[in-house]
Amino acid sequence: MKFAIALFSAAHAPSSRRALLFAQAALAGGHEIARLFFYQDGVYNASDAVVTPQDELNLPQQWRTFITEQKLDGVVCIAAALRRGALNADEAKRYQRDAVSISEPWELSGLGQLHDAVQDADRLICFGGA
Repeated sequence: MKFAIALFSAAHAPSSRRALLFAQAALAGGHEIARLFFYQDGVYNASDAVVTPQDELNLPQQWRTFITEQKLDGVVCIAAALRRGALNADEAKRYQRDAVSISEPWELSGLGQLHDAVQDADRLICFGGA
C-alpha cells in the first residue's frame, strides 16, 4: 500500500509522535510513503528553531533523521510556514528576514503537493488537527 501522510500538529503534540511511529511501521511493513506533508502547526516539526527540553523526545530531529535516512519527500506548507515565521533561506531573503529555520531535507511548497500525493497514494492518513 502507498500512503500519503499529513501532519497538522506541533512537535510537542502526541499525534506528531504517532505520525512518526506510523510512518516507520509502514515502511517496516513493506509499504511506501508517497509524501509527508506538514501543515498548520505541523510545520514546527520541520523547524530548526524548536528547542526540545532534555527530558523530552526531540521529534523535529527524529523526523529529519527519518526523512533523510529513508530518502522521503518531506514537504512543508509554505503558507503555514510563513504564518509561523518558519523560513528557508530563499524565503528569508525574499522577505528580508535574518532567521532561517527550515533547511534540508525539508522542501517548502504549496497545498498542490498534498493534492498530488493524494492522487498518487492509495490512502491519505492525517494526524492532528480538528
